[in-house]
Order: sequence, then structure tokens, then C-alpha cells
Amino acid sequence: MKASVLLGVVAAQKSGRDVVLATRPGDGKQELIEAGSGVGNLGVDGDVLADVLRVGESRTIETQDGPVFLRPYIRPPRLIVVGAVHIAQSLVPMATVAGFQVTVLDPREGFATEDRFPGAVLVREWPDQAMAALGLDGRTAIVALTHDPKIDDPALIAALESDAFYLGALGSRKTQGARRERLGEAGFTDGDLDRIHGPIGLPIGARTPEEIAVAVLAQVIGALRL
Repeated sequence: MKASVLLGVVAAQKSGRDVVLATRPGDGKQELIEAGSGVGNLGVDGDVLADVLRVGESRTIETQDGPVFLRPYIRPPRLIVVGAVHIAQSLVPMATVAGFQVTVLDPREGFATEDRFPGAVLVREWPDQAMAALGLDGRTAIVALTHDPKIDDPALIAALESDAFYLGALGSRKTQGARRERLGEAGFTDGDLDRIHGPIGLPIGARTPEEIAVAVLAQVIGALRL
């Protein structure tokens, strides 16, 4: 790696920007490409770039001027858990072990405590105040677990207005239907609302909070990787 390219990678990581290093083996040319920058000088398509940044895995692609090797330098994926409930107590440590940066968001101080979530990042604010500051992007997943529209709905609205790669919400089909109706009245289309996974989690017959947490995390990872 050229010194100038290395400095660019270091600068991007310090500033929290995700970049892809593109290298053409045929002539050794390299460039750093950021999300949303379009086709690079080495012919890297923007959609391919976005997918590499989302998945976080290196790959070789073919361009008009020969193969190009793409290596992403990205932040860990983030998981924002809305609702410091029993399922969250299992989900948070599992997601942390799986490599996610986890934030627990719940304005109810009796729920979002360090005793219940040791070592977790806790945000004790209402979602309509907190979500904008969290900077949702294409490496962020949001799960809403409270069943309380005053907490879940503002979080989902912020998520729907973002590029978050996963949105999920706990609740029965009746609860999901009522939620879709409320969010539809807020101006979201059926296509928008189809982004919300609900009932949340893979259909593995989960019953206990721990099992539901496994199903949710598996679905989040699938959305990130597949």
C-alpha cells in the first residue's frame, strides 16, 4: 500500500468514514473510494461499492480495464436496541460478541440501567430526541422492542427516513397491523413499511426472551450479510 493511500485510510478511520481501497493488479494503481462517490477512477460501480461497504468483505470485480480488488475499511456494524426489556438483556451481549456496536435506547430510567446492561452504551432519552444524534446509516440496524407506540414509533420513523440496513419491531400481527396504519397515516407508503421486519426475528419457533433474541440477531446478521 502506498504511503499516501495508507494515510488516507488512517484519516478515514479517525473521522469515522467508511472507505474502500481499490487496487488494479495489472498496473498497481490504487484509489480510496467513499460511499456515494459514484464510479471511481478505476471503474468501480457505485452499487458494487455500496454492497462491499454493507457486507464488509473483500472481493475482486471485473472492469473494462481488467480486474480490480476491493478491500473495505469500515466501522463495525451498529445495533440500536429501542427498549431495555427482557429480550434486550439477552440480545445486547450476544450482539456485542457478534461484533456489533450496541446502543440501548430507552427513556425509562428504571429499565435502562447499568445493572441490567453492564458495559452497554445507554441512552436515556426519548427516541424523537435521540435518533438524529445517533447518525443512522447503512451500517446501522434498529430493533424496537417496547410495544409502546410513544417509544417505538418515533424510532421507526427515524429509521425509515434513514439508510439503515435493518428495521425490526416486536409485536403480534395485530400489533403490526395497527403500527402500519399509524405510520401510513404519518405519510409512509406500503413499500416503506415493508422494510420493517415484523413479527421480528427468523421464524424458528422462539418462545422465551433468550430464544427470541437469538432469532432477532440471526435475522439482523442475515440482512447484513446476504
